[in-house]
Formats: sequence, structure tokens, C-alpha cells
Amino acid sequence: MATCTTSTDDKDITDPGAAPHGNFINYYTFNPPEERLRLIPATLLQELRRSEAHEDTLVLDVGCNSGDLSVALYKHLVQEPACAEESENRRVHLLGFDLDEKLIQRAQQTNPLPDYISFIPLDITQDTHQLQDYLNQHGSSHFHLCACLAVTMWIHLNHGDSSLLQMLSHLASISQHLLLEVQPWKCYRSAARRLRKLGRSDFEHFKTLKIQGDIAEHVREHLEKHCSMELLQIFGCTTWSRKLMLFKRRRD
Repeated sequence: MATCTTSTDDKDITDPGAAPHGNFINYYTFNPPEERLRLIPATLLQELRRSEAHEDTLVLDVGCNSGDLSVALYKHLVQEPACAEESENRRVHLLGFDLDEKLIQRAQQTNPLPDYISFIPLDITQDTHQLQDYLNQHGSSHFHLCACLAVTMWIHLNHGDSSLLQMLSHLASISQHLLLEVQPWKCYRSAARRLRKLGRSDFEHFKTLKIQGDIAEHVREHLEKHCSMELLQIFGCTTWSRKLMLFKRRRD
């Protein structure tokens, strides 16, 4: 990722190779929210929060782009806006962030549920204080569910092995449950090829990455061995052959 000022230009609308940080301006036209939501049980959030019935439920969406999936995920999990605030004064709040300020501005302008969904510009490789501030505002030490969907590759390509593992470790440290969609290695090669076709410099770390092959397995191993997490369930694969993996924090 780059700093929060990074943004796609208008000329990049139809060229996927022109968004080297994954901040596609038309992302949901070729990967609609329904592609993920059809795999995620609508009852997931209810099942995850049974043990904390009197707390606000907090959801984090990492790399939210223009917010289409964030809003669709919220409605899918909460099911009805009226259910966002329940009888026991328990509320469901979602925070989405992306490094691209223009995409975040679009998300903020089109947000249909501003009382429950918030969007902020944030580069997770540079600053995570805003996430802790959000938790503090809601009197919580963690997000109940963190969704990190099709983000890992962009961190990995632009910042290397260590930054990928650091991001995973940080998200695990502030989340009870982590929902991951990890791009496979073939997507790395495709992204690099698109960039070269545009005559641009290759991804800085692509040729020196030691984490290769089965990326999802590398991610699972790191989370289980170093982050006190365990794989709870795999919800299947998207049409792009990507697993949706749900991890849960172990109680040591």
C-alpha cells in the first residue's frame, strides 16, 4: 500500500493494471458484493456474539474500496437496519477503511446508514492509531469480526513478506474473529504481468518474496502458530477460486 493520498485516475477506470495498490475505481463492477455474500451465512454475526450479549458488536472492513461490500455485508449480517439496535441496547457498528481518499469520499457520500457505518482513510502499513481510537470510543478492546477480503496480495507485493505478516498479526491482535480471502499465487503473477504491460516498474518486492506457493496455507500457519488463532471454518470458494476462511482467537 501507499499513503492515503494514493488514488486511481479517471483514465484508470477500465484498466486493472493501473491500480497497483488494488484501489480499483470500478472494483465492484467486476467483483460484485454478492460473490462473497452468497458464501457467508446471514446468521454468522449472531453466532459470533452470543457470549457478549450486552456489548456493542464491532465489525471492521479492511480495504473497503468505495464501501459497496461494507454496506452489503452489514445488511447481510444484520439483515434489517432496524435490527442494528436490539432490545438490550446492543448495537452493531461497522468501520471500513481504505488508503484511497477518493474512494473513501465516495463511500462516505453514498453511505445509507451513517449512524451505524463509518468510513475513514487509513493506510494500515503506516498508522493504526485510528483503529484503537475507534475501539476506545466504543468501550471495546477488540472488533468482534474483521473482514480482510482480497487485500493480502497488495500488502505483500508492495511491502514484502514482513509487512504481510505484521498486518496479519495486528489484525489478529484486535479481532475476536478474522474473515480472510487470500489471493492465490497465480493472482500475483497476473498483477505483475498487467503492470509490465503498461510499461511501469515491477512491484518492488515481487522478485524477492519468500512466501510463495500456497499463500492461504502460509497465512493459516502464521495465524495459528504466532497469533493465537485457529481456523474455525472455510465457507467455500469464490468463482475466482479463493477460499473464505474464518479464524477465531483461541482462549489460552
